[in-house]
Amino acid sequence: TSEDRLNALGVSKILTLTSTYDHRIIQGAASGEYLRRLHQLLLGGDGFYDEIFAALRIPYEPIRWATDLPPTHDDEVTAQARVLELIHAYRVRGHLMADTDPLEYKVRTHPDLDVQTHGLTLWDLDREFATGSFGGGRGFRKLRDILGILRDAYCRTIGLEYMHMQDPAQRRWIQARVETSQDPFPREEQLRTLLKLNQAEAFETFLQTKFVGQKRFSLEGGESVIALLDRILCRAAGDKMDEVCIGMPHRGRLNVLANIAGKSYGQIFREFEGAQDPKSVQGSGDVKYHLGTEGEFVSDDGSRTKVYLAANPSHLEAVNPVLEGIVRAKQDRLNLAGEDFTVLPLLLHGDAAFAGQGVVAETLNLSQLRGYRTGGTIHVIINNQVGFTTSPSASRSSTYSTDVARMIQAPIFHVNGDDPEACVRVAELAYEFRQAFNKDVVVDMVCYRRRGHNEGDDPSMTQPLMYSLIEAKRSVRKLYTEALIGRADISVDEAEAALRDYQQQLERVFVETKEAIKTPAPADASDASFSGTDVEGHTGLEPPMAQSSDATSHSAAETAISAEMLRHIGEAFANPPRGFTIHPKLAQAMEKRAASTVEGGIDWATAELAAFGSLLMEGTPVRLAGQDSRRGTFVQRHAVLIDKTTAEEWTPLLYLGDGQARFWVYDSLLSEFAALGFEYGYSVERPDALVLWEAQFGDFVNGAQSIIDEFISSSEQKWGQRSSVVLLLPHGYEGQGPDHSSARIERFLSLSAEDNMTVAYPSTPANYFHLLRRQAYTRPRRPLIVFTPKSMLRLKSASSEVADFTSQRYRPVLPDPAALDGNAVTRVLLASGKVVYDLEAHRQKAGDTQTAIVRIEQLAPLPARQIATELAKYPNADVVWVQDEPRNQGAWPFMALNLPAALAALDETRSLRVVSRPASASPASGSTKKHAGEQAELVAAAFTR
Repeated sequence: TSEDRLNALGVSKILTLTSTYDHRIIQGAASGEYLRRLHQLLLGGDGFYDEIFAALRIPYEPIRWATDLPPTHDDEVTAQARVLELIHAYRVRGHLMADTDPLEYKVRTHPDLDVQTHGLTLWDLDREFATGSFGGGRGFRKLRDILGILRDAYCRTIGLEYMHMQDPAQRRWIQARVETSQDPFPREEQLRTLLKLNQAEAFETFLQTKFVGQKRFSLEGGESVIALLDRILCRAAGDKMDEVCIGMPHRGRLNVLANIAGKSYGQIFREFEGAQDPKSVQGSGDVKYHLGTEGEFVSDDGSRTKVYLAANPSHLEAVNPVLEGIVRAKQDRLNLAGEDFTVLPLLLHGDAAFAGQGVVAETLNLSQLRGYRTGGTIHVIINNQVGFTTSPSASRSSTYSTDVARMIQAPIFHVNGDDPEACVRVAELAYEFRQAFNKDVVVDMVCYRRRGHNEGDDPSMTQPLMYSLIEAKRSVRKLYTEALIGRADISVDEAEAALRDYQQQLERVFVETKEAIKTPAPADASDASFSGTDVEGHTGLEPPMAQSSDATSHSAAETAISAEMLRHIGEAFANPPRGFTIHPKLAQAMEKRAASTVEGGIDWATAELAAFGSLLMEGTPVRLAGQDSRRGTFVQRHAVLIDKTTAEEWTPLLYLGDGQARFWVYDSLLSEFAALGFEYGYSVERPDALVLWEAQFGDFVNGAQSIIDEFISSSEQKWGQRSSVVLLLPHGYEGQGPDHSSARIERFLSLSAEDNMTVAYPSTPANYFHLLRRQAYTRPRRPLIVFTPKSMLRLKSASSEVADFTSQRYRPVLPDPAALDGNAVTRVLLASGKVVYDLEAHRQKAGDTQTAIVRIEQLAPLPARQIATELAKYPNADVVWVQDEPRNQGAWPFMALNLPAALAALDETRSLRVVSRPASASPASGSTKKHAGEQAELVAAAFTR
């Protein structure tokens, strides 16, 4: 055989004969494969190897090197291409072989990463191949070295996903940083990392010991995230970032509050002892792992940056768009321009929630949109590999929980939570990428959850195998300490001293807290869960004020403007820039708009824009966002006009005069949840601005119900966090079916209590104008829900005169304008919105002088005193509530429950009955003909004696 002949010749003799060429290929290779490789590589016809081939009796035909090689000559033509394929495969699939799971180590394989898949063998290991810029750009590297670089870059404790990104500059940026040798951690960074691990573990151990059984949703198993966050904030502080804003779920929140955001241990421990935050004494408060804070972060070199941690509910991921809105507001407040995004959003997630909650995808989709971008968010997933009790196999269809982030081409860095140095390196990489490209980046820190979903849960009932592994594991702090000691980076005494010192600090604070509980903290305690003032705009907090629906300042009550200002705003829409071509269908409309501000007959859209424009001229910024809000769903607003020939944009309200405030108007993405959450967050941070979100149809607001329930209606009571966000919800029964009729008035009224928000259904453009202006100036700030019209937008009878803007104010109840004999009136109809005009038209047609119609413009807080005043004008009349909506919907359930008692307290004891559609499971009929019949019957019933 060939092997026998080779052995007879002797390997040492062959090595001697070939040493002047390249003996490395054949070292130790006494095999037929050696012969084939030798034959392939060393054909030359110069006689140097004749002795070898003669001795082995292997015939061959000499080939001249100048001869063109046939395409079938595998090694000479395609080996280079196969090496490049291998490099690409590692860049795309290397993360699948990375050791990122601290619970299980196994040798991972993937066909794309097997050299044999690419036609390469061990005989190629010491061959050199052209590699271009790979690995630092040395030009040529041995395959052995290439594989070493690839495995170090992509298959150790960090796995990278970035080849889905379409921008080659971004891909090259990552390659340049990971495909090179990594410098060892400096000693000071090792000590800083160990310190953060010590702090994280000692804090959790202390709470577990001192507060047995209390829920805290501990970070145990994921302590490396404290070192990871610390590195991001150190970089932010070193770069003089204005602020880092954090949104996160409850897992690990107390640890982040204490060790990153700077909340005092004393306040945390007081909350465990049941002490109430003095700043939420008049509210319901919330559990300690939902509270936010503000503080200052100090880096290892003494650099500082502010830290804001947003309060949030248990509705996982709901805080994401809220935090983004807060960050955008802070950036707008700082008037940051271009690429200078010096407020950093940092969102923490759980793995199951990141994969499962649709608001995650909605929020990611905001990241590069003009009205919502914040310069890139760093997303950190604390990947416990379990959601409550649900395993990944039951909670997602994707390979990773992070796969949703691929849709925005965000780089994704998977990292083993048991390798804190790798976590810190990834933190550096993520921060630098965000700064370089102003894009979102995702860090998936794979770890585990030492305890159950909460501290009273036994996870071994549902994950017995996982928790048998966890029970046997040493903590990441111990593993890292042992590694440092094993490498002689620190001594045992140094490690024990660091942990002992921190435990003593916590014990001291615990004793002090026990003493502090005996003496209540003052109302201005500096370590309350929130700090700051509404003037600064950091938290939404304001000085305590009487809980009254009319607790407004003079400017909020006096909302009229001058005729000159109204005319000026109207004229702005009729004076386009030179060369700007208005669409023919709009030119006349803009002229009519301008004329109405002088002559009267002002419609809804003009009244609204006049409210915005007057606020801008008075120095109040205005932000409006929603689906199709620039033009308006019903082709009514035209806040932005588009040149018919060039498609250039013109926004008239930007050109009202020098010194005016900023006006932002955006068409949003087709989202309710994230879009409304963003505007809520924006309004929290900008008390000086009027912030509005508009639904395409009011019905669609139910897609944002979590934001309404968890933030808009209750944040003041839970967290002392105020918002003045305005919701514009088109509402009206006009035969358009069950999904284009109802903004679900009943839902907002069911959430209304303690003057938590204003719910209004205005019937005139002027009253709407005054309502918006009052909202901008009212203190204390509260959300405003407005049910806006559809067909009324162009209803001639639903227009207002100039005097209504220059001499009136907002009125929650509008009296009947008809000249009626109060004593002769036998029925008073209380109604809101478009049905008022149907009732008035019927009354006029019938010549009825015994029925009064009183408009209820504000539904909550209930204007009982004003209603009682109007009813007193008609002492002999029955009182009827009339509404378009079915009896179980609309305002009636709220009115039936609250209005009689409120009136009785004012000595108005008449009974109240209702005229409405019958109770219904669906909001409205889908048939225009059926709707018309129902409406006629409803109006007739209102006048039936």
